Amino acid sequence: MKTILKAGLSAAMVMAAFAVHAAEWPDKPIRVILAVPAGATPDVTARLVFPGLAQQLGVTLVADNRAGGGGVIGAEIAAKSAPDGYTLFISSPGALTILPHMRKNIPYDTLRDFAPISLISIGPFVLMTHPSVPAKSIKELIALAKSQPGKLNYASAGNGVANHLAGELFKQMAGVDIVHVPYKGAPQAVTDVLAGHMNMMFNSVAPIVGFIKSGKVRVLGIASLQRSPQLPDVPTIHESGVPGFEAVNWFGMFAPAKTSRKIVNRVNSALVQTIKTPDMQAQFIKLGADPVGSSVEEFTAFVKRDLEKYEKVVRISGAKLD
Repeated sequence: MKTILKAGLSAAMVMAAFAVHAAEWPDKPIRVILAVPAGATPDVTARLVFPGLAQQLGVTLVADNRAGGGGVIGAEIAAKSAPDGYTLFISSPGALTILPHMRKNIPYDTLRDFAPISLISIGPFVLMTHPSVPAKSIKELIALAKSQPGKLNYASAGNGVANHLAGELFKQMAGVDIVHVPYKGAPQAVTDVLAGHMNMMFNSVAPIVGFIKSGKVRVLGIASLQRSPQLPDVPTIHESGVPGFEAVNWFGMFAPAKTSRKIVNRVNSALVQTIKTPDMQAQFIKLGADPVGSSVEEFTAFVKRDLEKYEKVVRISGAKLD
């Protein structure tokens, strides 16, 4: 009887110790995998929220930059990490909602291998043209393109990147034939639009604000469903004759699948509180991004819609990698 009692007490003590340990999460630094080099936009976005998130959680956040493969290398590492709450992942659409439709044998499944936590921010693209293009609105551009199919062109940062797919989506939804010209990076593409070698391009707001103000490029529309705080007088493409058009560069936080919902919810709460502070909101807007901070359910639905959207764009356009 004493032996049984001792065994029962021992088991209870072990369970109690386990419960205390589990309740203490997090009790060591949390690694955040970034599938880009230091200094890239997702890296800058991550480091923007790190201080507030670390304060909310009470531990240090450590950036682990794993660039390569268009984000696939970092995403694979994150997907295969232990679901213990000590590895998180910040991603943009490329690795999770675009490349799975353009590359065979992606070593993870976006919906199966990741637990969405929250949408951090959305950076809407703008459709900019060289001033020599005789169109001052989206409707005029569509009419111009339809009058001379295959004559206009648009630049992108490369095959398979978000602004390439934004162009293909525009072609599909507006019913126009515009030729895609991929570059090896956005800076080169922007330079050729500025020089008039290319007619147009979808690009993030922040890097081209100076060119817009100086008149070196003309912005015809914002590719989000709401107007941009940075360019409040520029209409959305959605309200300019292409209803439902949306092409954005987003950043969101994930955990490996099977991470406990309790941990996911706690990170979500801490991240949302961080994003919603007035100072953080102002910093995001300064970068040309719209801060979000969504629920787990909202972000999960967002990722699913993005996957479905890009599957259709890639299938219809026949877009391929280099």
